[in-house]
Amino acid sequence: MRNITSPTRFAALAAGAAAVLLALAACSTTGGGGYSAPVSSSPSTSTSSGASLAGATALKTGSTTLGTVVVDGKGLTAYVFDKDTAGSGMSVCSGQCATQWPAIEAGSDHPTVQGVTGTVGTITGVDGKKQVTLDGHPLYTYAGDSSAGDVTGQGFGGIWWVVAPDGTKITSSSSTPTSGSGYTK
Repeated sequence: MRNITSPTRFAALAAGAAAVLLALAACSTTGGGGYSAPVSSSPSTSTSSGASLAGATALKTGSTTLGTVVVDGKGLTAYVFDKDTAGSGMSVCSGQCATQWPAIEAGSDHPTVQGVTGTVGTITGVDGKKQVTLDGHPLYTYAGDSSAGDVTGQGFGGIWWVVAPDGTKITSSSSTPTSGSGYTK
C-alpha cells in the first residue's frame, strides 16, 4: 500500500494547488486596460413585449439603493457605458474592459424581458455573441457586483451608469467609486 502523505505526493498536490490558484488569479485580474477596435454589427431591435426565441429572461427589473433598475436574468445590475454610441450597433468595451464589464447576452435576437419598458434589442458583441441593448445602448454587468441589488459600478470613472426600466441612464449615486478595478479610459 502506498503512503499518501509521502513527500513526493505532497509536492505534486502542492504544485497542482498552486497552478489552480494562478489560473484563478489570472481570471480575476483588475485594473484599467485599453480597448481594441470596436466590432460593428447592424442592430436588431424589438419592443419589450416581443416574443422570445430563447427561454431564459435576459432583462428584468430589480430593487437597489438607487430604486428600481434594469438587471440581467441572474438579478445583477445592468450598466451603460458613456463611450458607447446609442444606436451605433457596436460596443467599444473589449479586452480588459469586457473582463470587468461583461456584456449582458441573449440567446436570440428577441430577448425575453420582464418589467422593462424601453426598446430592447441586440447587437453582435465584441465576442461575437448577441449582446442585449436598451434604447440602442449596449448593456453590461460589473464584475465587482456579486449579489442582486449591488450597484458598486454606479458612476465608476464618471462613465458607467445604472439604467432605469424605461432606458434612462441614472446618474445619481449611493456611492461613486473613483478608484479600484474597472475600465475608465
